[in-house]
Amino acid sequence: MSGNSAAAPVPVLPIVAKEEWQPPPVAEVLAVYAGRAKDTVTAARGAAKVRDSLNRAKAAAAGRKAAQKTARRTPRSA
Repeated sequence: MSGNSAAAPVPVLPIVAKEEWQPPPVAEVLAVYAGRAKDTVTAARGAAKVRDSLNRAKAAAAGRKAAQKTARRTPRSA
């Protein structure tokens, strides 16, 4: 290294304790929806979609479980 190059001093920043993040209060979040009227038709349609999706997922899981069970079963020789 050459003696005529001086390293610039690195600024030292104060260490600040990081605050833990907390979600906003529930009342504050729900206040946005306070004045809205409930749309029962849309709510019922959404609930039906959720139920249908859940039932399909349960049926698929049962099918996978049955397939795994039959695959694990080894055929017995006479």
